[in-house]
Amino acid sequence: MTIRLIIDENISWRLKRLLPDWEILPSNEIKTDIRLTDRMIWQSAKANNYTILTFDEDFSELQNLHSFPPKIIWLRTGNVNTNEIAALLSSLQEEIIKFIGDKDLGVYEIYL
Repeated sequence: MTIRLIIDENISWRLKRLLPDWEILPSNEIKTDIRLTDRMIWQSAKANNYTILTFDEDFSELQNLHSFPPKIIWLRTGNVNTNEIAALLSSLQEEIIKFIGDKDLGVYEIYL
């Protein structure tokens, strides 16, 4: 299974280079003429079968209102750099694949 992520604007696009086997779409690469809102990122993830990777609790609140998909990986790690995020995600790859495939879970919270 390929892990497909839309990464929120507060996560560096450089993550794409650090996890080359994952399909990562930085939210700033979603084509639009206006600044993307969380709702627009949500809709794009849902329409294109992506999981949202974020530090932001707003996506969890959207999921509480609208259920899932899309699924959310919520990084609750505090201030970490892109290399640390990549290493953390890579170390949890099997768990992330299980989460994405689980029909009953919508949010996967990752703590450090």
